[in-house]
Amino acid sequence: MGKFVIKETKSGFVFNLKAGNGEVIATSEVYNTETACKSGIKSVQTNCSADVEDQTGENVAQVKNPKYEIYTDKSGEFRFRLKARNGEIIATSEGYKSKSGCIGGIESVKKNAPDAEVSKA
Repeated sequence: MGKFVIKETKSGFVFNLKAGNGEVIATSEVYNTETACKSGIKSVQTNCSADVEDQTGENVAQVKNPKYEIYTDKSGEFRFRLKARNGEIIATSEGYKSKSGCIGGIESVKKNAPDAEVSKA
């Protein structure tokens, strides 16, 4: 089962969504307060069943928010970001060498986020 881990940083609070094996599958932005961070977690749980918009090819089929966007970063790795209904980015992934690995990361968020417990680091 997945777990959201809230961590305090110098500039605020962040969360990591970890899969059952302990691997980080999604990370948040920095929030000013722990309460705001917990609201971000709730937003991920609410929006994690979203559809996927693959922005790596030509003729991208637009998907309405909430959605996952698959894109390539500057180093050519595949990443995803989860956007809430209002278009705000609520979680991002690490880089993946393959698109199939990135899609696997999205599936892991969909599987782990809804019932994940919340803890502090």
